[in-house]
Amino acid sequence: MLISSVHSICGQNMKTKTIALDREAYELLKKRKASGESFSDVVKRLAGTRRPLSAYAGISKAVSRSELRKIEQAIERGRELDRDRAAGLLKKLG
Repeated sequence: MLISSVHSICGQNMKTKTIALDREAYELLKKRKASGESFSDVVKRLAGTRRPLSAYAGISKAVSRSELRKIEQAIERGRELDRDRAAGLLKKLG
């Protein structure tokens, strides 16, 4: 009965995925879990947290140009690594 109730509320759009966490990641997630909250709820809450752009207003005044350049370089390097990783995965898939 519970399954059919969930199905009728969520419809066909409700799907689940199984993920593997090492013990440390599980414990960190468990510490963030509130009473009555599911692990899915915790992940959505933590991963969905975004600061509005206005929260960063004025940050460029507090950071030197050289520090900003280092940040830009780190972001670009991260993007390069992501592209390389994606290309490697595509190559493996064939």
